[in-house]
Amino acid sequence: MKLAFLGPAGTFGEEAAMRFAPGAEFLPFPSHPAVAAAVESGMADMGVVAIENLINGSVPETLDILIHETTLHIQAEIILPVVLNLVVKPGTGAGEVRVIYSHAVALGQCRKFVERCFPKAQLEAALSTTEAVDLALARDGDAGAIATARAAQLRGGELLAQGIQDSESNVTRFVVLGRGEPAPTGHDRTSIAFTFSADHPGALASVLDEFAKAGINCTKIESRPTKATFGEYVFLIDFEGHQADPPVKAVLDRVRPLCGVLKVFGSYPRA
Repeated sequence: MKLAFLGPAGTFGEEAAMRFAPGAEFLPFPSHPAVAAAVESGMADMGVVAIENLINGSVPETLDILIHETTLHIQAEIILPVVLNLVVKPGTGAGEVRVIYSHAVALGQCRKFVERCFPKAQLEAALSTTEAVDLALARDGDAGAIATARAAQLRGGELLAQGIQDSESNVTRFVVLGRGEPAPTGHDRTSIAFTFSADHPGALASVLDEFAKAGINCTKIESRPTKATFGEYVFLIDFEGHQADPPVKAVLDRVRPLCGVLKVFGSYPRA
């Protein structure tokens, strides 16, 4: 199997891909839209994309891909612990670090450590945590990068500080995109998006009420702009169950007429 991920090697995307399919051929791509495009075009069989982080919340880019840009379905989810480290050129001391590179999300997840230990350091955003290591190692021993231990190993960096993320319980949820629908397992999650033809009081409540009456647990609800009209939104719900389960199918059949558009992103085994 060819499995696309947000690269380069050494990112959390690669780690999630390796956990999902250890024996796959791994193909790095520069963005989440590129990962989806690789699967749609046949360059890859499936693709791994980040969708939610404990600290930063949902990944808007991935939600917009699912809403607006692809007909691929979610095949599985992976919950990956996030462990971040300060990587430096070998021999660099803490007192020499003047610049710290990382992906913007990783910088935000290590804010407390940076503010306490390197309050005067200049923070620079990179395209990925692995690129951050490359940028830091290219300097004359005055820079660090917030990255994975694997990125440090691959690039020849040294771990100056380990486990520097603000939350010890920080995790990122990844989803695997592909074609077809996974069969029910009895321990599934379904993700949907929907809009309303017209805004009126109780529209959203009427949808949620159908899930409540069926005893189906909604585990997540949020909204994204439609990108068509200001003030109009797409609502997204994750709930327990598979769309092939009779109670879920019945609820979706009752909900669909209440919506302008209803899109099922997929039903897949819960991590």
